[in-house]
Amino acid sequence: MESLKISMIGVPMDMGQLRRGVDMGPSAIRYAGAVERLINIGHTVIDDGDIYIDHSKKESSTNSALRNLEAVIEANTKLAQKVHEIVEKGRFPLVLGGDHSIAIGTLAGISDHYENLGVIWYDAHADMNTSETSPSGNIHGMPLAVSMGIGDEGLVNIKGYAPKVKPENIVIIGARSIDQGEKELIREKGIKVYSMHEIDRLGMTDVIQDAIIYLKGQNVDGVHLSLDLDGIDPIYTPGVGTPVPGGITYRESHLAMEMLQESGLVTSAEFVEVNPILDERNKTADVAVALMGSLFGETLV
Repeated sequence: MESLKISMIGVPMDMGQLRRGVDMGPSAIRYAGAVERLINIGHTVIDDGDIYIDHSKKESSTNSALRNLEAVIEANTKLAQKVHEIVEKGRFPLVLGGDHSIAIGTLAGISDHYENLGVIWYDAHADMNTSETSPSGNIHGMPLAVSMGIGDEGLVNIKGYAPKVKPENIVIIGARSIDQGEKELIREKGIKVYSMHEIDRLGMTDVIQDAIIYLKGQNVDGVHLSLDLDGIDPIYTPGVGTPVPGGITYRESHLAMEMLQESGLVTSAEFVEVNPILDERNKTADVAVALMGSLFGETLV
């Protein structure tokens, strides 16, 4: 296993949705031993601390269709610049959330370093809503659409270019709660989706193998893993804001991470939506750190 130089950055963001507590996610993941786990595997880890989030701006947005729009743009712009600097130094960016709206900034900071970036979206949701299709106005349900160049101009054009990722380079794994507008966009763009139906029918081994073959067939030159802890069944990860029963199991998730590590495709990652207020004795953060272990090469022997 190659020893990586990993830069860890926390984003204590809770303004992409309504429920308080997810801003404490980065602290919970650190408390669960993320840095120590990765060092023990053999990697070099620098904890770059947290992106400053100005919570005083939480109620300043006047756009009712997009909650806290200006604050989310500001936070993601800061994150994009920080991630850009990490990649520029040849380090592996590992981002800790925070709600899933932070993926807008992560992808904005990564994608200008790649000609043909791939994305694995490990999530119960497609996160492809827009202001027109969103039932809630919560931006954490929009980052994948935004990264494809679809949505509010201020979000789409963070770092001055769009799109950040091509639709044909996206793979969604674990979806089981998709809004009607998202379904239409998935069909229109031909996005590769492995719902729980495919995982149950084919098994995780075949799903990940197929996803790897698919992305290699797209000639991607890097792959970003965006892992929302609600992709996993809430019996394992109760501390998430939008739990959906019937999700991926703990062991299936470890297998997926192990196979992605073996593929050598993943060049950046984020773990998001850990909410300690909703959790049970930091159980969800513990799962996040355990999955990081598998993604970064931890073995039993």
